[in-house]
Amino acid sequence: MLTGDMAMSIIFRILFVIAGAVTALFVARDALNFTIIQTFVAILLVTAILGAGSVWSLRRKT
Repeated sequence: MLTGDMAMSIIFRILFVIAGAVTALFVARDALNFTIIQTFVAILLVTAILGAGSVWSLRRKT
């Protein structure tokens, strides 16, 4: 059974794997600022997912 901490850890790992893949398309993995850009991309992904969810819920209500 997944606890809350384990579930959140899995969600963050999946998010950072996706963000790392997207970031690697534009920045070399051995660049000094790769982790900073990866974190920024992860924040953008979370924002996009939340925005899509809110638009989806507005669309379903009308």
